[in-house]
Amino acid sequence: MPKQSGSPLPPLSVDRTSPVPLYFQLARQLESAVENGTLAPGTLLGNEIDLATRLGLSRPTVRQAIQTLVDKGLLVRRRGVGTQVVHSRVRRPMELSSLYDDLAAAGQRPATRVLVNRLEPAAGPVAAALGVPEGTEVRYLERLRTAHGEPMAYLCNHLPAGLVAPDTGQLETTGLYRVLRSAALTLHSARQVVGARAATAGEAALLDEPEGAPLLTMERVTFDDTGRAVEYGSHLYRAARYSFEFQLMVRP
Repeated sequence: MPKQSGSPLPPLSVDRTSPVPLYFQLARQLESAVENGTLAPGTLLGNEIDLATRLGLSRPTVRQAIQTLVDKGLLVRRRGVGTQVVHSRVRRPMELSSLYDDLAAAGQRPATRVLVNRLEPAAGPVAAALGVPEGTEVRYLERLRTAHGEPMAYLCNHLPAGLVAPDTGQLETTGLYRVLRSAALTLHSARQVVGARAATAGEAALLDEPEGAPLLTMERVTFDDTGRAVEYGSHLYRAARYSFEFQLMVRP
């Protein structure tokens, strides 16, 4: 059930002398309240007229602020319900970690639907990534990762055959890296490329996005402590619900 105004909106104010547009000031305050949990997922903001009256703003200004956060995936307009807070964007650090574990650590209640779990011959790009001859049998996994029941990522992974043989039930309740570590593998390093592209019709349907919506892409080859490639992943993430964080260092 949506949370009504038992949990009131946080104090909001705008500075009319600032060169920053009023809608942007309001959007930033609401975004901060969502990100820090002051506005919990499921909270209803009330209608635009009430919010505009409370702040002494025009309705178009309030509408523009709300639309900014709708576009970012932090709010959603539901017919017959109103404007509602959804779960905040997941920020994933650029570390050798499992998405499942990252979501769990962020309190996002991850779950997995396994779409494919089979052995198949490695095509050229997969064989090259894993360092095996083309046509070699490898394990192929295809999964849909959700958080709070909402689609977050579409994950495709190839593993050398014989490395692990996870059953579907295991993959639905834990992350792939935890499965690999449980097989006494020591994950050491990875080579990763992050990009973006538009969603195909099939991808959009899986991720609950319109066709052509922006998706973040990630390709990763993971190596163990012997230098052997143990995983090749090709993943898609909803851009409105996900971001990667980089820490950059200045070379001396």
